[in-house]
Amino acid sequence: MLEFPGGIYAITPETADTKRLLSQVEAALAGGAAAVQYRDKSADVARRHEQASELVALCRRFGVPLIVNDDLRLADLSDADGVHLGRDDGSLREARIILGRDKFIGASCYQSLELAQAAQAAGADYVAFGSFFPSPTKPAAARADAALLRVAARAISIPIVAIGGITPANAPPLLDAGADCLAVLSALFEAPDIRAAARVLNQLFEVESEQ
Repeated sequence: MLEFPGGIYAITPETADTKRLLSQVEAALAGGAAAVQYRDKSADVARRHEQASELVALCRRFGVPLIVNDDLRLADLSDADGVHLGRDDGSLREARIILGRDKFIGASCYQSLELAQAAQAAGADYVAFGSFFPSPTKPAAARADAALLRVAARAISIPIVAIGGITPANAPPLLDAGADCLAVLSALFEAPDIRAAARVLNQLFEVESEQ
């Protein structure tokens, strides 16, 4: 099984401006993002395919995986490095059959340790818990807490991603509790200097490794 990288997991903002999106993601990669997830819920199939394919090429220049959110077909067609599936986005086993063993498959597990254990058993490469804090992207999302991360860190062996309203100020307790990755959108892509914001977030992992 591939090892999903720990660190900053950059979640892309939804935009029709492909050039700007690529510039933003390049800045995040230059600042040290360890993985990128392409997230676009629009119905514009052509745009989504173009953006995903361009992001795959960009991320490969940096040696960083590009994961497609929710859309197994798009992940396959764009030759992305994997797919991230929510509870209603299809079967992890089907994704593995289609993408093969050399691609990452992640699973949203919300506030449920049982979902995470089932995802691990089904072959997921990582699981994501959240939302830990109020998030502009999903303001109504139910809350998870750091205690769940502590339990999960003991119960499962694959990497754990924390998501939802994460900032440099509120992230340290999540890392202390066992999160391997911090999935970030607003604190990164809404920052005035994306590269600098990524570097600040990266420093949290450096501090954690020294403790």
